[in-house]
Amino acid sequence: MLGAFTNELDRIAPKFEIQGSQIHILRTPSEFYEALKISTLQQALRAKPKLKLSILTDALRGTRESPNPSCASLLAPLVEEFGSERVEIRMYHTSNLTGLRKKHIPKRINEGWGLQHMKLYGMDDEIIISGANLSNDYFTNRQDRYHVFSSKNMTDYFFKIHSAVSKLSFLVVPDKENPAGYTLEWPTSNLAPSPLVNPGKYISASTSVLNPLIQASLTSLTNPVQNTDAKANTTIYLLSQFTPLLKPDTSTELPLIRSILTTLSSPTFKSSSWTFTAGYFNPDPSLTNLLLSTASTQNTVITASPQANGFYGSKGVSGLLPSAYTLLSRRFLEAASKVGRSQDITLKEWQRGTVGEKEGWTYHAKGLWVSLSGEKEPSISIVGSSNYTKRSYSLDLEVGTCIVTQDEGLKKRLREERDGLQEYGGSVGIDEFIKTERRVGINVRIAMWIVKMVGGAL
Repeated sequence: MLGAFTNELDRIAPKFEIQGSQIHILRTPSEFYEALKISTLQQALRAKPKLKLSILTDALRGTRESPNPSCASLLAPLVEEFGSERVEIRMYHTSNLTGLRKKHIPKRINEGWGLQHMKLYGMDDEIIISGANLSNDYFTNRQDRYHVFSSKNMTDYFFKIHSAVSKLSFLVVPDKENPAGYTLEWPTSNLAPSPLVNPGKYISASTSVLNPLIQASLTSLTNPVQNTDAKANTTIYLLSQFTPLLKPDTSTELPLIRSILTTLSSPTFKSSSWTFTAGYFNPDPSLTNLLLSTASTQNTVITASPQANGFYGSKGVSGLLPSAYTLLSRRFLEAASKVGRSQDITLKEWQRGTVGEKEGWTYHAKGLWVSLSGEKEPSISIVGSSNYTKRSYSLDLEVGTCIVTQDEGLKKRLREERDGLQEYGGSVGIDEFIKTERRVGINVRIAMWIVKMVGGAL
């Protein structure tokens, strides 16, 4: 039955074959931290003179606090200590925010015009694909997903993506004369003119740079497996969503997800099931429609409860956001009821304590698992940076992978990951949303606007 999916996916995204044993799934923020060992970067650079470090982040988020300490000012000393030949810090800046708009839009909301949102952590021949950022809560009490791929080809491929976007980004240069401790420069070696100077030519050039990397016909790799007697049993599709950098848009993530869900709409897959999760549940409308159109009858949506939303208890307008997502969840259940799917789709809210209180966690996981022919174990899973929102597919830079596997060990690990997330999930129905404490006031319209502007990138 996998062929019904892969025949179409082969035409959408680059792929290669590996063994399922080459994928290790981390389950907790602490495991993620232990795998990364961020605090050892400086020590490693000091201990290994040939080691090189390349970091790509976002210019708007990374400089928001300047001239106070910011991501840029914290990273700039690495360049100063080890030199630009060994350490390169790049910051992507969207071409959607220029001129008067950039001058007058407040820093607190300017990221609503687009971000570098990719989460790639590569070391030697291994890479972690995740939705997690590198801040304290993502290492302690913010639940996400983290897949470790032991694959040179895959690591090399995503490093090419990283390098290409880096050459379309600003360079962080240490500057002791500047109160912020750094300056952002546009090197002449970059592959496009600055997006702040000539957005049109920037997009044209970035299209030429990125298209060859993301076209399905260009990359079909066979990765050496760990056991030479074993046959590759897992296909990895490499997903990119670079809509703001491509004209025409040849991104692969949204078309691939649409393809999977469209295939699941066939009566052939009535005995199959899917689980979809997004901490900030606001799927692109096309995905919502497709989820509701699938033929399978045992499906689950996992999202953050209000008490696990990162904005819970926040002061000001941002404190309205949990109510906005409550309204979006209610609308989804109403839509499911309208098309007769209430018995087929269960909505679960994830909660582990309460944000702001001791032992309180937030929920940031996102992904899709598909089990076929009545099996409990997933054969298909998508993991990456995308929140699957409209802005993910129009404003931000996203990457991820789609795993299609016949490996029983990997299928078991995917099931454990999916079911593990549901350990803190409680089923919620329409009746729950009509309770007094769940009702939303007129001010939720403000929160809904914020969701459209910035919520999908968090």
